[in-house]
Amino acid sequence: MSEVNAEAPTCLPYVEKGPKDQAPVVLLHGFGSDALTWSNIQLNLENKHRSIAFDLPGHGKALDWPKVGNAVVAAKAVNQSLDALALDRFHLVGHSLGGAVASLIALRATDRVASLTLLAPGGFGPEINAQLLRRYAAAQTAEEQAPLLEQFYGYEYKLPRKLPEYVAEQRARPGALDVLKIISDAFLDGETQGVLPLDQLGELPLPMSLVWGTQDRVLPPSHADNAPGTIAKHIFEGVGHMVHLEISDQVLRVIREAVR
Repeated sequence: MSEVNAEAPTCLPYVEKGPKDQAPVVLLHGFGSDALTWSNIQLNLENKHRSIAFDLPGHGKALDWPKVGNAVVAAKAVNQSLDALALDRFHLVGHSLGGAVASLIALRATDRVASLTLLAPGGFGPEINAQLLRRYAAAQTAEEQAPLLEQFYGYEYKLPRKLPEYVAEQRARPGALDVLKIISDAFLDGETQGVLPLDQLGELPLPMSLVWGTQDRVLPPSHADNAPGTIAKHIFEGVGHMVHLEISDQVLRVIREAVR
């Protein structure tokens, strides 16, 4: 059973699944995406694990969230939402921009975080495909989106047929393009991105895992080399940036191991 909450001004909209009598797996999506990107992950977790997928500020049902910006802004909004839901303990899973957000939350609320799983996260090095992300944020039609979206996946992965149409529909909402430009301008510094305090991240006393694909064309898979040795690394050949969609079974295994 799922629940979508879009009313409480102190809490980001979210989709929740699974039993409520346990610490949830909190899922944070990447730039230009929304909570629905986790649908398959949540479906496969719900029999045994509680999960909560948030829409980050400026995305999905949080398009009109009062403040949008970089990962720091998003992390504050997620922290506020976790407080509103009275969640004292949770597992964090973040993809791309959501990975940077999850890392910041773990650094600031370490005693509440049971585990941290990062999927091709932002902030592990300055290099980033800024040109692709800016074009992706500005493209309006499905025809414009299709060749851009293909670059988010591995070379052999077949793009879901209706994905460009769905993204175009999201972009067509009033204010959506303006908000995405504000967010991208906030986390991109010219052709680079900000870098997380990786040494501090490596010192956190909690289980941490990193998943990356060797064909990531958004964030270089070589960024995994920058991760502290305390973070378990899972590198997959022939996989692009959207690891949770391309190899969901393997990602689910990493998440389940963290929760266990």
